[in-house]
Amino acid sequence: MSTSEYTVTGMTCGHCEASVREEVGEVPGVQGIDVSASTGKLVVTGDVDDAAVLAAVQEAGYSAVRDR
Repeated sequence: MSTSEYTVTGMTCGHCEASVREEVGEVPGVQGIDVSASTGKLVVTGDVDDAAVLAAVQEAGYSAVRDR
């Protein structure tokens, strides 16, 4: 199992976090999600496809990039 970190832009509150958590939670292989509007960070645990996670964040109404 791996951990992937992303920077999400546009989140400002707990509702934003919940929206991202809900969409990313539907990505196959996701086993854990930690998202923070205050830091703009999203940490996904599990065997996931980056493109699927980024698409899920976009579906929630935000943009994200994978941290290197």
